[in-house]
This record gives sequence, structure tokens and C-alpha cells, in this order.
Amino acid sequence: MSQPTDNQPIANQRSSVRYRSRLMQSEAERHADTHPLTWRLRDDGAVVWLDEHLHKNGYQSVRKALDAGDPQAVIATMKEANVRGRGGAGFSAGLKWSLTLQGDDIPRGYLICNADEMEPGTFKDRLLLEQQPHLLIEGMILGAYANNAFYGYIFLRSEYVQAAQVLNRAIDEAREAGWLGANINGSGFDFDIAVHTGAGRYICGEETALLNALEGGRANPRSKPPFPGQSGAWGKPSVVNNVETLCNVPGVVLNGADWYQGLSGERTDDGGTKLYGVSGPVENPGLWELPIGTTGAELLDRARGMRGNHQLKAWLPGGASTGFLLPEHLALPLDFDTVGKEGSRLGTGLMTVVPQAQSMVSLMRNMEEFFARESCGWCTPCRDGLPWSVKLLLALEHGEGEPGDIELLDKLAADCGPSLTFCAHAPGAAMPLQAALKHFRHEFEQGVKKPRGEMHSTTMTHEQ
Repeated sequence: MSQPTDNQPIANQRSSVRYRSRLMQSEAERHADTHPLTWRLRDDGAVVWLDEHLHKNGYQSVRKALDAGDPQAVIATMKEANVRGRGGAGFSAGLKWSLTLQGDDIPRGYLICNADEMEPGTFKDRLLLEQQPHLLIEGMILGAYANNAFYGYIFLRSEYVQAAQVLNRAIDEAREAGWLGANINGSGFDFDIAVHTGAGRYICGEETALLNALEGGRANPRSKPPFPGQSGAWGKPSVVNNVETLCNVPGVVLNGADWYQGLSGERTDDGGTKLYGVSGPVENPGLWELPIGTTGAELLDRARGMRGNHQLKAWLPGGASTGFLLPEHLALPLDFDTVGKEGSRLGTGLMTVVPQAQSMVSLMRNMEEFFARESCGWCTPCRDGLPWSVKLLLALEHGEGEPGDIELLDKLAADCGPSLTFCAHAPGAAMPLQAALKHFRHEFEQGVKKPRGEMHSTTMTHEQ
């Protein structure tokens, strides 16, 4: 497909304190067949309420699926389209749905939307939540129908006050119009939704920790198996999907898998579009819906490059829990597999740029402080390893590091790697640290104290 030519972002995040999901890209430049996530958005940034959503083909996918009366066909279409999870993991949503226990002797379960969006550097779901709530509700109805769920929850971070207000009103609208509740569209299918605001914990991005929090417990991850699709919320089959993932479902069901596959760029095997974003010292930070497989260079170009005299030093492709990439990696297609082969992850697809003047030691200390604070404390490598790495980074940041500290950081990061901890929190914290140590080791070495004799020798040479 041809890519949009404008550089105006859908949403602009110049101020992180007074952020507003303002539509910056003209409606005339977004079309239903190329921009399934954003074509309904308004130029004035106002909410697309039910009447307008219906006027723009809203709930037609629900009508089509319920009239067909075949939930397994919805799952088959999702698998064929290969809608990969947009929350960061990139797992096939259709495959995930196919693993949900169903049958006459299996109780109906839950469909949960993860709207916590706690990943640092990520602000894409907020746009959908605040301006296009009925697209999410539509996707949740389809997900519930495919997975035999009788109730849905939108697990929302408590700071998203405006999103909560918008979602609750939209749910009331949908319920009053017969799109939620009993006997939806005369199909005999019952499903309803409630908004649940969380307490603001990063660990709730892990789906089983989210389920524990939803039930009113401590947000610790669960041992698996059983997986949520077999025993999730309150012991019933449950599916957890990200906001953007669920917002893709109506378009896939209405237009088919081949259409969805045709939306992506030629340089990738992934399908669909992606809400990409750029933040940091760039001229035009914001969000764009682009074909998945768009390169980092194209994305940075849409952000109009680095601001002022800043030069690009490194960049995170999808939030703080992804590995740093270098300027030479900008030519890579930003899809799940390509970025993974470079030792990083696509994550949420929100690029964070790092300027040359930024100390990588200070940046990593700040990031690891966040991850250490957000650890649930359930397993030793995460509970003890992350605070230990913060202490070492603080010492290196202030030039008080000891010989062997960098090697110890290497070991701590390795000990927090995949399959060595209870969930993916610690591996996510370790990935940017490992990349920083690999690409910018000399900056860490500068923080190691020099022996007294070496310091004296250096001083004498300078005086001479």
C-alpha cells in the first residue's frame, strides 16, 4: 500500500504534563481501507460518540459476525490475518484465542482489555481510549463472542481520568442501543463491559498479575500452567488483550485476512498497520498510523528529525523495556521479527530518541530505578538484582565505581534474563542495560575510580 505523505502526527505529545490527544492529521488523508485504527478520528480531537461511529460503519463487524453465528470462524480469520499483540509481546491474538477452553461443559469466561499503558515512552492507547471508545467496545464484543466470554473488563490505569469518563459514557451508549447486555442484535449472545481502574503498577502489564489485581489481590504474576485461557479471572477461561490489538479486530472481521495482510509494508511478513510514535528531542513528536514494517528512518523523518543541534546517539524502538539500537539501525523495518533479530524488541512501537549529550550511565540509572521500584518482589533476581544494579549505576554515575562493577552489572543483567525469573519484568529491565553496556561500555568505564597512583601520575603529567 502507498504510505501517507504528510508528516503531521495524529496526536502530539510536546508536553507530557498537559498531554491532550489532539488530532493533527487531516481526515481527508485517512481512509477506511488504509487506516483502520484512525480513519474515524475527528480533526477537532473530539470524541467519536455512538451516532458518529455508527455513521462510519460502526458495529457492522459485530452484526456480520453474529449473523454468521460461527465464533470459530472469527478465530480462524484472526489467525489467518496474524494479528500480533500490540501491547509489546507480539504474540498472535488468533492463536491465543484458539487456546481458550470452550465447550458445553466449560463455563463462560471473561474478556479483559489491558488499558494500563504503564510502559515508559508509550502513549498510543490513550488516543484510542479518549477519542474512539466505541472501536474498542466493538473489538471487545467480537473477542468475547470468539472466546465464549460473558463479561468484559477494561483494566485502566487510574491516571487516565478522562479516558475513564469517556469509556463509561460510551459503554452506557452501547448498552442503551442494544450493542451490550442481553441478546445483542437479536443474536442470543449476551455480553457486557465494566471499567476497572487500577492502582498504577507497571507489573500489571503482565497478564496474570493484572488478573490478580482485577480480583482484588496483590499484583503478583501467577505460576503457569494453567494459562489464563484455561483458568484465569475467578478460575474461569479468560483472555487478556491490549487496547490496540482489540481495536484491530473490527476491521479484520469486516474486511478479511487478505485485506489486513495487504496493509503492511513490503519489507515485512507481519500484517496490518501500527500506531507508531516518536518522543524525545525531536521537532515533531507524536503518533502516526503507518504500515507495519515502516523503518525507523521514515518514522524519524515524520518527526522532522532531531531538534536544534541535537544529534542522534541511540534509540529505543518500543518503550523502556526494549534494547537500545544505534543510528545505523534506522533502516530496519520496525516489525516484531526484524527488530528481535537485532537483539531488541518492537515492544509498543513508540520510538524514544537519545541525543549525543545524554549520559548513558545516568539514563540507565534512571530507568533501572523505575524497574526496581515497580518490581513486585516475587522472585530473587528481580527483587534483589534490580536494586543492586541501581546502586552500582549510582556509583558509576558519580565516578565512585569500583573495579569489577561493570562486570557485576553484566552478571546481574544476565541473571535477570529470560526463563530465569518468574515473569518478563526483570528480562525487560535487563535488555536496555545489556544493550547500553554493549554499545557504550566506555561511558561506564569512565565512572570507575582510578587507583591513587594512577591519579597522581595523571596530575603530574598535566602539571608538567
